[in-house]
Formats: sequence, structure tokens, C-alpha cells
Amino acid sequence: MIEITASMLEQYLKEAFGSGASLVDYGAIGTLEKQGMKKFGYGKPLLVVFKVDGKEQETVISIMKGDNYGHQFYWDRAAVLMFQYETSAALPRHVKPMGLGYINRDGRMCPLDRPQEFFILNEKLQGYDYFHDLDRIRKGDFQEQDVQNAAELAGWLGEIHSIKKEAPHLYKRRVRDLIGSSECIMGLVDEAFDHPCDFYAQERFVRMEKKLIDWRWKLSHYTHRLCAVHGDYHPWNVLMGGPDGFSVLDRSRGEWGEPAGDLCCMATNYILFGLYADGSFSSKFRTMYMTYMDKYLEDTGDVEILQVMAPFFVFRGLVIASPTWYPDHPQEVRDSLMRFIENVLEDEVFDYVQFERYMR
Repeated sequence: MIEITASMLEQYLKEAFGSGASLVDYGAIGTLEKQGMKKFGYGKPLLVVFKVDGKEQETVISIMKGDNYGHQFYWDRAAVLMFQYETSAALPRHVKPMGLGYINRDGRMCPLDRPQEFFILNEKLQGYDYFHDLDRIRKGDFQEQDVQNAAELAGWLGEIHSIKKEAPHLYKRRVRDLIGSSECIMGLVDEAFDHPCDFYAQERFVRMEKKLIDWRWKLSHYTHRLCAVHGDYHPWNVLMGGPDGFSVLDRSRGEWGEPAGDLCCMATNYILFGLYADGSFSSKFRTMYMTYMDKYLEDTGDVEILQVMAPFFVFRGLVIASPTWYPDHPQEVRDSLMRFIENVLEDEVFDYVQFERYMR
């Protein structure tokens, strides 16, 4: 927890309430020792007495502490406080918010003035989206460089995945989010498919979700695998042709996770494009896929990854099979992807060499 000092408060009050604001006194209230039988709390509130143009006021400043319940990082805690700031006043009898702010890396308390939406500024990179290469290959123009690119993409994953972290609670959170969060499996099932779905019966979704619970408990024994990840490593988030080779965009869903999530993401897209061959899986994309997978396994020696890949394939498979995200697929492509999602959950170890059998 960050300790708030008198000088920090004085500066903040003047920024938030004007030059006529001044600090009178402050001190901790509602300590854990004063909460009766409740022995766990999310933060320690601070009572602040101050004056604005001579009129005395009181406010309570709360900073959430990190914990293992989805609040490990400051951006997790910021989301909770922004929600409270935006909605508390609309609830009868609820305490009314007086302000919202953050503490920067210099230890300064900075007010946020009625936020509505947030944005980020990134550097401009040179290059083109990798999916253009995959489209070119799908149309028949397959080049030697394409195989080299697949190997380099796998090699980069091996490098970032070598950065490990010992934090079992983070690994379990990533698995929990994979299955249950709004932007992962459960959210996709609810929002990326119509219900009833005309090509995938509700009973099949139910079976899939029940099977995923078994996988959740299986993956709880693999917390030692936590490492640095990208989190959304697909062809629309890779730029090719830059002066220093490829670049990546839009890191997502956390700094740490299971490496299978990244590996499956790009592999699933090679599978998708390979399904567009007439009558059988594309030999060109099989070469790309096998180059990518073999290179990763050779560089990392991580054959254990094949034991945990299935639910990550389900997540990525649901994205690319969704009529919402990909409305123009031929039905045979969509059906093959849904069979892949179902069947991959049945094997304890993913058969990456004979992966086509999961689509039959």
C-alpha cells in the first residue's frame, strides 16, 4: 500500500478543489481491527478534513490494496474505483463520490476530471498486417519467405516465454478468465453465436462447457508454467516488413499467463486459412503450421505444452468460427472449426502432427 503524506494531500486538494483549498487534518479510519468479525478488506480508508475558501469539509480517500481476487494489478483496482465513481451517486442512500484520482510514479496525487473514456498513444510502426500474407498464400502465391516468417514468429514466442514468474494465483486467474470472462470462452458462447444456433445445437455448447470445467481443474496442477505472454498473438496483431523485421500490437489480458495461449492463437489462424482449400486441408498452410509448431517445440523443449493446449484452442476456435466475427465463412469451414473445438477437448495430450483428425 502507498502511504499518503500531508504534502501529497495538500497538493492534491489545491488541484482538485482550487487554490483556496487547504488541509486541516487527516488520519486512518475503519481499520481492520474495527470491522468486527470481518477480517479481510480491500483497502484502508483515510479521513481527510480540509477547507475550501474557509469552509470546512470532510472526505474519505480509499486506495484498494492488491489481492488474489482479480485485483493483482493497479489497472484491476482502477476499474473498480472508476465504476464506483460513475455509478454510486445513482443509488439511493449510497455514499456520494467527491472525486477520483491516481498516484503517479513520482508519488503525486493527480485528480481525474469527470472521465468519460480513456485512450492510449502508441508509436507509429512501419509494416503491413500479417493476414495479408496469409490471404496471398490462400490465393496460391506461396513463397519461401513465408516458411521463414512462421519460424521467426515461433522463435519470438519462445524468447518471451522464457521469462518465468512464480505466482500460482496469477496462473489460476488466467485459466479462470479463459473459461469464464466476458471476452473469452463463456462470453463468446453467449454473444458471438445466436441462440438457438442453426449449426451448433445448445446441447453441444452445454457439453463443451461442462468439459471445460474438467480442464480447469486439470490446469490447476500446471501453475509452474506461468510466463510472460502477449495475450492476443494473431495475424491482425502482427506487422510484417518493418526495418527491424516483424512487430506486434495490442498486448492483451495480462502480462503473465500460460504460453499455450499465444501458441494456439497463431496456430488456429493457420488452421483457419488452411481450411479454405478446396476439398482438403491446404498443404501450404500445413507446412506453415508444422514449421511454426516444430520450431517452438525445438527452441523451448516444452512438450508439456501439448498437455494444456485444448481449452486455449477452444477459445481461439470460437473466435474464428463465430458468425459475428467472421460472417463470410463457408458453412463447411465453420462446421470443421466447431468439430475441432469439440474433439480437441477429448484428448489429454494434443496431437499436433495429426491435427486434421480433430476436424473430422
